[in-house]
Amino acid sequence: LELRHYISFMLVQIMRKHGSQKVFINFPGNRAVEGAVTQSSTFAGWFAEKATDSNRGFKQLNTACTSTLNESNPWWRLDLRDVYRVSEVVITNRNDSYAGQINGAEIRIGISLENNGSNNPICAVISTIPAGESYNFSCNGMEGRYMIVHIPGDWEILSLCEVEVYGYLAGN
Repeated sequence: LELRHYISFMLVQIMRKHGSQKVFINFPGNRAVEGAVTQSSTFAGWFAEKATDSNRGFKQLNTACTSTLNESNPWWRLDLRDVYRVSEVVITNRNDSYAGQINGAEIRIGISLENNGSNNPICAVISTIPAGESYNFSCNGMEGRYMIVHIPGDWEILSLCEVEVYGYLAGN
């Protein structure tokens, strides 16, 4: 089994040799890079788009991560532009002393924008992600157009360095 990695918005091909034949199985790449993003507020230049720029922010944190202001119920939202069955979400945390700003965040997937998407079903709750680490969260084919990372509570800050979403169009 050989794994060929292509640019994140292209398909990943897995090639398996069977005798003299080659069988290709295609899996969709990171859907987040094709979507539209927004967040509840923006601290300085830490814009929502930085979480889908394919830069995990390990070397230049301030140019590669997002951050909201200190507020009630901060959120970051991805519009996938179509309804997908989301199999997995990968979140990369910032690599500094503020890594705790992801703790308690909920990953939600659904089709509603009610309450900024925070009423959609929960895929996972992020208890903690160590500084500079990427964690995978299985969503088991949850259907939705929107993927929201939301921290419930008062005086919270949400910061993300990269968000990746993998899945298939719901009609397929």
